[in-house]
Amino acid sequence: MKLRLAAQKDVPTLLDIYGHYISSEITFEYVLPTLEEFSQRVSSISAYYPYLVLEEEGKVLGYAYAHPIAERAAYAWGAELSIYLSFDVTGLGLGKRLYVALIELLRLQGVRTVYGLVASPNPASEALHKSLGFEVMGIQHRAGYKNGRWIDLLWFEKGIAFYDPEPAPLIPFPHLPEQQVQRLLNHF
Repeated sequence: MKLRLAAQKDVPTLLDIYGHYISSEITFEYVLPTLEEFSQRVSSISAYYPYLVLEEEGKVLGYAYAHPIAERAAYAWGAELSIYLSFDVTGLGLGKRLYVALIELLRLQGVRTVYGLVASPNPASEALHKSLGFEVMGIQHRAGYKNGRWIDLLWFEKGIAFYDPEPAPLIPFPHLPEQQVQRLLNHF
């Protein structure tokens, strides 16, 4: 298995994996984005944050990425994580592998806190976050309505770096040294 950065050629496969979640409460989206919309999402996220793909023998098994937790400047040192796995590989520890690599890349960028927002109940995602040392910071009750019911949203958080009094600005992901990024991806 190999971890690598997502590329535009991956977009159809990533969208296919995501499409399996559209009917569930795991995502709050009702309608699957178009290929063009999803392509734009990958591009815009990759311009500042890591967007990872896990593949085996050329087959994409899952992906994970980070994005801003909120838009105001003071939130810059936090990032929300998202992960989607192909249904046939869930429960094999691959999510943990993707998340750990993603967190390490975010640490290199200067992110201090990572967040996971989990539609509840989602025992697999809740267990993943807890196994990686995330703590529940709160519950947003009835945060979304989908499939005929109100869904709670668990907010997980984890500090990943020192909270210095004068933090340097985040380094956009594409500006990290390529060798350092590749070494980290090869490690996982």
